[in-house]
Amino acid sequence: MAAKHTRLELTWIGKDERPRLEPRILLEDQDLSYHSKARVARGDIYDNILIQGDNLLALKALEREYTGRIKCIYIDPPYNTGSAFEHYDDGVEHSLWLSLMRCRLEILWSLLREDGSIWISIDDYEMPYLRVMLDEICGRSSFVASNVWQKRYSRENREAIGDVHEYIIVYAKNPMLFKASRNKVPQTPKQLEVYKNPNNDPRGRWRPIPMTAQAGHATAAQFYEITSPSGKKFIPPEGRCWGMAESTFERLRTEGRIYFGKRGDSQPNVIRYLSEVEGYAPWTWWPSDEVGHTDQAKKEIHALFGRQQAFDTPKPESLMKRILDIATNPGDLVLDSFAGTGTTGAVAHKMHRQWIMVELGDHCRTHICTRLRKVIDAIDSGGVTNDCNWKGGGGFRYYRLAPSLLDKDKWGNWVVSKQYKPEMLAEAMCKLEGFRYAPDPEVFWIHGQSTETDLIYVTTQNLSHEQLQFISNQVGDERTLLICCSAFRAKPDAFANLTIKKIPQAVLHRCEWGRDDYSLIVKALPGSEPEADQAEEGSSEDIPAADSTTDAVTPSPARRRGRPRRQSSTMQELPLFANFDQAGDA
Repeated sequence: MAAKHTRLELTWIGKDERPRLEPRILLEDQDLSYHSKARVARGDIYDNILIQGDNLLALKALEREYTGRIKCIYIDPPYNTGSAFEHYDDGVEHSLWLSLMRCRLEILWSLLREDGSIWISIDDYEMPYLRVMLDEICGRSSFVASNVWQKRYSRENREAIGDVHEYIIVYAKNPMLFKASRNKVPQTPKQLEVYKNPNNDPRGRWRPIPMTAQAGHATAAQFYEITSPSGKKFIPPEGRCWGMAESTFERLRTEGRIYFGKRGDSQPNVIRYLSEVEGYAPWTWWPSDEVGHTDQAKKEIHALFGRQQAFDTPKPESLMKRILDIATNPGDLVLDSFAGTGTTGAVAHKMHRQWIMVELGDHCRTHICTRLRKVIDAIDSGGVTNDCNWKGGGGFRYYRLAPSLLDKDKWGNWVVSKQYKPEMLAEAMCKLEGFRYAPDPEVFWIHGQSTETDLIYVTTQNLSHEQLQFISNQVGDERTLLICCSAFRAKPDAFANLTIKKIPQAVLHRCEWGRDDYSLIVKALPGSEPEADQAEEGSSEDIPAADSTTDAVTPSPARRRGRPRRQSSTMQELPLFANFDQAGDA
């Protein structure tokens, strides 16, 4: 019998198949990281992050450190329309598109703060399915709005019905907190035109606001007669009431806040000064004259990169500014895992928001890096530069995903990749085992911790009973230590304060090793099941993880604000990488 479904859900081929993602570490490319030569403003932010690599693996790499920390997520994923773009091939079969988007959205949702929100650009083709899938992942009650962006200002005549809009779907982790913390939309120049000062009021420009309201919930105090300066009398129209009690009206009249028209004989209006208006509550119609259009976006990109090799589907900076105006404040953390040309980071930077961006293609280096350098150096004068009064400053760090921890040797066995240096292996094992990588330069066996008393030590040595006894004595009775090593010569439960695991056997079945691409591109999608792990946990084989023997560890990177740069420092006593010719069993 078919399984009974207990809830309404969207189904598709392969929905129950989920990738076992490897939590990679991030390696900084200091040649591509960039910072301003001097601090320009007090709010300059230098710890922004740009990651080149598969965005699903990058999100997995960020998951532990950034869960519950992101204020606003914006993504503009490939729309699965079948259109051929130079930098994106978005013609992914429908079920595969849903599966790959689901994996990303689940991680993204976990990264949001309690008052955070996720904003997703999408078109008509996948929007209905995306909404249902988001209801499953986020909860239907988390839905906030489906904003309609007018992407074209001219009529589209090539289709049966012209396509002139896209959607920006919004879900909030806690809709009530989002409503309480979201910002109002600043007035546009066109909206400001209605504020005038015909009577030279010293309080500045103002506009009249009608005084009547619907009478459905009115009190008796809202029904009264008003006499204008000309002697003309007014009562509310049928079905309406005055919007305030008579006592409030008389106070405003005394303050000069009631307007009866030029001749003093018109129905009363309340005077609203421009200085009192914080902005407008956001609504779902976003016209091109307020937030820009695709032609404007292309002109911005052409100004930065020229007309050759420019993206076909960029978003205008003014559109991103509208989103960040509503959802964030200066200093908040913004994430875009489909960075494209880097519009999100460029606008966030100009608005003094901290940002993280991820992009797979080489244009992460050729386009996004170039664009951000221009923003930092105040060479980019387009987009929202003037609106933000941007003068340059700040910086970012450029990271690449580390290679897979495990690789197959010439016999087809999984071994630690030779690309992994000692500190890389230590950090990778910390991430796999749920520890924070924090090597102690004074204590060789402390590479990280999950709590103040629960520690981890990573080495490719074959540890003897005497070495384990020495470590156990140093750990003491108040702490516990997880040791990840190539082999050991002792009973696994011989030391009450030690847990001993062999690598790579202990992690063989945790992840899909050796897979670097989960991108939303047809040619990158797997055509068959990954090969089964060939080595069994508990094997006594040693791990070829380095080409040379070393007597010291170098896992302590120099610390500065944000993530560490990879610089060597000395650790002592037991080497992390030992001579692999030594024999031994556990």
